[in-house]
Amino acid sequence: MSGTEWFNEWFDTPYYHELYFKRDEAEASAFIDRLLVYLNPPPACTMLDVACGRGRHSLHLASKGFEVTGIDISPSSIDHAKAQSGPNAQFFVHDMRQPFWINYFDFAFNFFTSFGYFRTRREHEAALRTIAQSLKKEGVFVIDYLNVHYAEDHFKHSFDLEQERLNFHITKWMDESHFYKKIEVEQDSFTEPMVYTERVSKFSLGDFTEMLAYQGLQVQDVFGDYQLGPYHVRNTPRMIIVAKKVKN
Repeated sequence: MSGTEWFNEWFDTPYYHELYFKRDEAEASAFIDRLLVYLNPPPACTMLDVACGRGRHSLHLASKGFEVTGIDISPSSIDHAKAQSGPNAQFFVHDMRQPFWINYFDFAFNFFTSFGYFRTRREHEAALRTIAQSLKKEGVFVIDYLNVHYAEDHFKHSFDLEQERLNFHITKWMDESHFYKKIEVEQDSFTEPMVYTERVSKFSLGDFTEMLAYQGLQVQDVFGDYQLGPYHVRNTPRMIIVAKKVKN
């Protein structure tokens, strides 16, 4: 697994967190709370947060009394998460394509399109295999992914965002299989912009259903937004899939 892939560099910068995680914390917490009402997990059950970043979702889950483990490929993000962690949360630097704990967790989560970044279908399947193997029999996996068809229909090619003393110039494009986003980070102290390019796979519900089934995970429900409204192939912004491990 190459250490020079775009996400290894971009996710380990402070600019990534400035761009994406200054978003409404209350909205993110409310989504997780709705999800917990729907899932009704037993007290003190074990949860895995895959691609946990700096741990904000893991820590919210841990605050509810669940035993939460967060993994992420970014060492600086995990250092940040560890600095905030309490008794119910632990964090590890880990590549989701590599095996993790086996038959250990009651629930696994992958929030806010933290998937679809790898070059090949085989690597994505390896990540789903890691997650499936980490779950106990009857364990539940929730993946929150963009709705490809909605994203295509609401595509915005370029825009600027200001965060603190930073300016982000965003340029987006797509092809048949991926969305791309070039992020130019500008600051008064920079002699030239810092430039990063994201790539996210256009996985449909059918793609996920097939990949999950191959790993013994059966789709139970699909939601289309953070209010857990019904999924529609073109009209809802998210694709929140709930799948159960039906075989080891």
